[in-house]
Order: sequence, then structure tokens, then C-alpha cells
Amino acid sequence: MSLLDIVQWTEEAPNEILHKFDTRKSVVKWGTKLTVREGQVCVFCDKGNIADIFTPGMYTLNTDTLPILTALLHWAYAFESPFKSDIYFISTKQFVKHKWGTATPVIIKDARLGAVRVRGYGTYSFKVNNAAKLLKELSGTRRSFTTADVEDYIRSLLVMGMSDAIGSSNTDIADLSANLMELSAAVLKNMADSFLKFGLELTSFNIESISLPSEVEKAIDENARLGLLRDNADIYTRIARADAIVEAAKNPGMAGSVVGAGIGLGLGADIGKEIGEGFSQSGGNRCSACGATLPANAKFCPECGSTVKRTCPECGAELAPSAKFCPECGKKL
Repeated sequence: MSLLDIVQWTEEAPNEILHKFDTRKSVVKWGTKLTVREGQVCVFCDKGNIADIFTPGMYTLNTDTLPILTALLHWAYAFESPFKSDIYFISTKQFVKHKWGTATPVIIKDARLGAVRVRGYGTYSFKVNNAAKLLKELSGTRRSFTTADVEDYIRSLLVMGMSDAIGSSNTDIADLSANLMELSAAVLKNMADSFLKFGLELTSFNIESISLPSEVEKAIDENARLGLLRDNADIYTRIARADAIVEAAKNPGMAGSVVGAGIGLGLGADIGKEIGEGFSQSGGNRCSACGATLPANAKFCPECGSTVKRTCPECGAELAPSAKFCPECGKKL
């Protein structure tokens, strides 16, 4: 057995949370130096019992610096050298930008849509805040404990936390994407105790995206479209009426069918009146033979070819082709 002059950990693996110092072929002696770097703690154990814990600094190992271990080893009068001990270094730095996501859809109840399956993903960061609890609850006596050893467990906790946060927020499924920051903060707060009991601290949690089934997204889009139509029903009615009048003016033979369509659309007498006015403005006369509307100053019907006889729209008197006023009632033509 060799005698240790110095005990330290240089953290060569970036994702290593816990590292057991190798004492299989060596023993600790009186005066051994212990170096604990920033972002580390060092724990001495005896036969599975946690003894002295060292925060960052440099120490000389003796009865003064190892009071708990001294008691466990029953050193009645002085430091007995050499001795063996399990020595663990634990990183207290933040392990950042770890990813989480829902392996399978999470069922969320929505007030309007009922049970909806949602997926989500994002990032989280964590660190050790209680080395003794980590040793007792998670790592045990392993020689090494890394983020990979705890990621699956953390991910399952976070997915449950996200589900609870969404369910208790009373936020409509359609509004989830607009409330990601609030939901992330709620998960971070609600999951604190679940991490603390294992000696960990959840330092950040971010929901980057929540996705819904395609049929739910379509239903939301359709509901939004219908809501827009309901809010602007009067505008759309006027647009439809104007389009109908324009089309009827382009094709005089459509007049009757357009009026009927207007009644079917709920436009009633208004569209008939406006179409009538439109025809009046575009010529005002009808062919006595076929009933087609005639352009202004037409001499022959464009539909049947009959000779046009102009009549006064006010009194019905026959008019000369070039007349500008009715000779009977004086109406301007």
C-alpha cells in the first residue's frame, strides 16, 4: 500500500457528476493534503456511512479536519495513521442545455375539445445542491455517476410536471403556444421539491414547442375562420351582394337567377332593388320580344335581333331613338 500525499480531482469528463477517488492501492496518512476545487465538494465515508464533507479549499487531513470520521473510527486520543476511507468528489457546477421531450403523446383535457394528445420538447439545466442526499438517494457506491445515469429519470419527472402545469393553468389548448414562458416558470417552481429530495436543483426549464395532432390544429384553424366570419358577417354580406350585382350586370340573362340566389343568401329585397338599379343605370330598357335588358341607345336587341322600341320608364310612352326627355311626362332619360 502506498501513502497518499495529495487527494484531488481534475474533472476530466465534463458530464461526470460524481467521481470516487481510487484508494484501492493506497491509504491516507497523517498530513495528507486535500484539494477541493471551485465547483466541487469532497465527501469522506466509512463503511457506507457519510462522514466529513469538504467545500472548496485546501486542507491538511488530521483529527481537526476529520472530526466525524475520527468519531466513526473511534480514534480515542489521536489521528491513527495510515487509514482507509471511501472518498467521493461531487461536481456542483450547472449541467446545462440538456434536452427533454415527450417520448409518447401526453393526454391533456381541454374544456372545449376534450382529451387531446400533445407533444412537447425543450431544454433544462440542473446541479447538485446536497452531496450527501445524492450519495444516499441516487449514486450509491458507484465509482462514477454521470448525467447519462440520471437523464431518463429527470426527463420523466419533467414530462409529468409539464402535464400538471398545463392541466392546472386553465389555458385553452389553442393558446398554449402563446403561454410557453408562463408554463415553463410553473414547471420550474412545481418541480423544485421533486429534485431537492435527491440532492439536485432544477436551475432552468424551457418549453420550446408544444405540438398538437393535425386534426386538432385543423379544427382550431376552422374555428378561427368561422369566428372571423361571425364577427364580420355584415361586411361579407355586402361584398357578396356587390359581387352578385357586378356579375348580373355583365350578363343580363342572369338577373332572375341572381335575385333568387340573393333571397337564398338572406339578402332579400335589397339585392333585387340594387340589381334593378344596376340594370337601370346600364341601360334601363328591356326588349319587348325576349325581355333581355338593352344597352343604352341600342337600336336592335343583342339577344334576339328585334328592333328596339324605347319606352319611358316613368309613364311607358313610346320614345324616339335619340330622345333625351319623355314627350309625355318630361322625365329625363
